[in-house]
Amino acid sequence: SVFGQRSKEMSREEYVKTFSNLAMQEMGRVGIPASITLAQGCLESNNGNSTLAVKGNNHFGIKCHDWTGRKVYHDDDKKHECFRSYPSAYDSYKDHSEFLSTRGRYASLFELNPHDYRGWAKGLKRAGYATANNYSTLLVKIIEDNKLYKYDLLVLEGGFDEDIDEDFDQDIDVTEDPADHGYHTTREILMNNNI
Repeated sequence: SVFGQRSKEMSREEYVKTFSNLAMQEMGRVGIPASITLAQGCLESNNGNSTLAVKGNNHFGIKCHDWTGRKVYHDDDKKHECFRSYPSAYDSYKDHSEFLSTRGRYASLFELNPHDYRGWAKGLKRAGYATANNYSTLLVKIIEDNKLYKYDLLVLEGGFDEDIDEDFDQDIDVTEDPADHGYHTTREILMNNNI
């Protein structure tokens, strides 16, 4: 690449490989399942290739709302809408966590089982994160097609390491009840135990 610009689009596999550690760090810090964060990043940023991601490092389609930072304008539901702009993808991921964890309309999500990515997907749609009617279905499909749930389990089982083995491909039965893995907890417990 010349001057840091990509010569080709990032694939979904490359996106997940690039941002999985960051999603797991944020899961440990705030409690949002890494699978949800990664699926939202894939969907909202078109695997890091969208105009918002390229021009504004905005991987989650978060609009300005009460934002006082840098802005980028883009046509979405309406023409020339204001979106948050970030210095880096890291800042976008961190702000996504803050956005969800500090807004009351998402509070009920943090009471869900931390491995319940289906509940999170439905809850995000119900809380109004996105306008697409099939938003939760799209998130679940991305998670299951790409086995993103494995990143949740790495964090929950204490197996997350900054130098994660990229070839980790543990088969997990996603039809099981997440409680079968022994995860009966709340956001408060996760936060108190630095998980």
